[in-house]
Amino acid sequence: MAEKRDLYEVLGVSKSATKDEIKSAYRRLAKVYHPDNKETGDEEKFKEVQEAYDILYDDNKRATYDQFGFAAFDQAGANPNSGANPFGGFGGGGFGGFSSGENVDINDIFSSFFGGGGARRQTRTGPIKGNDTFLRVNIDFMDAVYGKDLTLDLTVEEKCSACGGTGAKTPSDVHVCPSCNGTGYVRTQRRSVFGMMESQDVCPSCGGSGHVVTSKCSACGGKGYTKNRIDQVLHVPVGISSGQQIKISGKGERGANGGPNGDLYVEVNIKKHPYFWREGNDIHLEMPLDFVDACLGTTLEVPTVYGEVNLSVPSGTQSGQILRLKGQGIKDLRSKKPGDQYVHCVVKTPTSLNKKQKDALRQLKEATGDDTYEKFRKQFKK
Repeated sequence: MAEKRDLYEVLGVSKSATKDEIKSAYRRLAKVYHPDNKETGDEEKFKEVQEAYDILYDDNKRATYDQFGFAAFDQAGANPNSGANPFGGFGGGGFGGFSSGENVDINDIFSSFFGGGGARRQTRTGPIKGNDTFLRVNIDFMDAVYGKDLTLDLTVEEKCSACGGTGAKTPSDVHVCPSCNGTGYVRTQRRSVFGMMESQDVCPSCGGSGHVVTSKCSACGGKGYTKNRIDQVLHVPVGISSGQQIKISGKGERGANGGPNGDLYVEVNIKKHPYFWREGNDIHLEMPLDFVDACLGTTLEVPTVYGEVNLSVPSGTQSGQILRLKGQGIKDLRSKKPGDQYVHCVVKTPTSLNKKQKDALRQLKEATGDDTYEKFRKQFKK
């Protein structure tokens, strides 16, 4: 079984995060990884995010996790007569990991996957902020090292600047809907075998907005919004890691009833480099080393992400030995302090030797009196 990741790392929050920060992180990630999201859905990551929220949002579970880790939630340690995990377990109370008593409307989170139908049943006639949207971009390895500005080609539905999102030609052309008296919904009654049944539905006259327009805005045709194609600059900061997200405010789905747009979250994926690889803020490089240089020691000019740097190779360097170049790694996203570069030495044994070279090596072996194999074999004769 794969080792579970730290729950704070799963949600991308610090260990001192507030409950509001935890809830906000959950909402954002749940939208990204929900299986119904055809672009970024990931069932395993979605379950992981659910589990993290279920524990960290509950004060008691969070305190237990901070003290004991995942071991505290092992079902095997529960009282077999209790019929339950003593710490509450995972996902025990409803859908989406909200078992900790938080009153959260799941439709608010997943309305973008199901056309918004569930969320609109609780009709609100005031301005409503649009849903957040998500996008993935691929960048080169060096773009994460130096940072880069990318231009995104976006199509955004934005509030009409001419009417302010009302869809009316003038403010006086907006009236309270006479069918629902501005509530946005109507009640209907019908007789059934069980008696008189009453239901509440979205008002067909105003579509749930609570108002009607007598003269439409010519700029947007009464829709209240316009569809614009824009070139949006994305600032990729120095030191960004693969999987991190960048927020672009106001470029998500359009709002309702003149409300603001949601936000756009861009997840960054970093392409592999042919020679360098990254672990945290440290850079690693595999470097071939000549047999003679490994024996005698030398100073070499080694490539780094910032250019070539002199590296002192000590005599007797072994294949697989790792040498450090301090400060030649990637700058931290927050502190700007750079990591280091680690050079993995791979000693290359010569394969094509002429007679003169072979004689020289035999003389070297005789001079050193070092027979590694014989020393190894004698250990088994003791």
